[in-house]
Formats: sequence, C-alpha cells, structure tokens
Amino acid sequence: MTQLVLPSDANNLGNAFGGRILAWIDIAAAVAAGRHCGGQVVTASMDDVHFVKPITQGDIVVLKARVNYVGRTSMEVGVRVEGEHWGGPRYHALTAYATFVALDSDRNPTEAPALQCGDEHDLRRCDEGRQRMEYRRARRAEKKRRLEQLADPE
Repeated sequence: MTQLVLPSDANNLGNAFGGRILAWIDIAAAVAAGRHCGGQVVTASMDDVHFVKPITQGDIVVLKARVNYVGRTSMEVGVRVEGEHWGGPRYHALTAYATFVALDSDRNPTEAPALQCGDEHDLRRCDEGRQRMEYRRARRAEKKRRLEQLADPE
C-alpha cells in the first residue's frame, strides 16, 4: 500500500501523525489478513509500535503487509513501513505486528486457513510469529489474573 504524507497528515513539526500511520498499518494488515482468509477479518490487537525514523510531509509511505503466522482463528500480520523521499532512497520507519481474527458471515470467529510456508525464510517468519503469539497469550492471561486479584483482594 502506498500513501503520500499530505499537510493534513502531518503535525506541527512536519512529520506524519503517528495515529495516521497506525491507521494505514491497520488497513494494509487487514487487506493481507482478509486476502489470506478469503473473507472478513477484525483487528484484535497491535503490538508495541516504535517509530525508528519520522516520515516527513511530502514523503511517500510504502507499507508492506504479510501474514506471518496463523493459529486456529487468529493470525499475525507483520507490516514494514518505509518512507521515501521523492527521487531518493527508501528508509525504514517502523515495523508493527497486528493480530486479526477471521470472521464468518455472522461475524463470529471462524477457523482461518493454514499458512503455507515455502522456504526457510517463510519458516523462520512463521516460527517467530508463533513465539510472539504465545507471548501475547501469556501476557493476556497475566493481565486477566491481575484484574481478578484487584476485583477480589482476598
């Protein structure tokens, strides 16, 4: 996906709004996840996002989204965001990971098609995605446990 950072997309420093970049990430990732599933998907979460380099007004933004890992109903989509000065080289601005859930026609979670990993690079991406998904599950379980403790202090 390609975007142009217009004045309405930039802050007072002339850099793209982080929220605008996040919205573009969500769209690019949703398209990749939806294409993989052949249907509707919904965003479940987005991991920590750290901006490596600002993208300035007038620059081109290139978003590359790819499904890295598929569980039963959810999938991880990695998005690499690059900036490009007109006529200049591209630069890495940030990488984000979003989790999507496949939906059926009634908008209920449904099984997502398995991911076909072709080469060693794909297998590495898949394994790293699986590890991140396991970490997310553990983090969710820990948050749930802490909330339950707060609700019942005894």
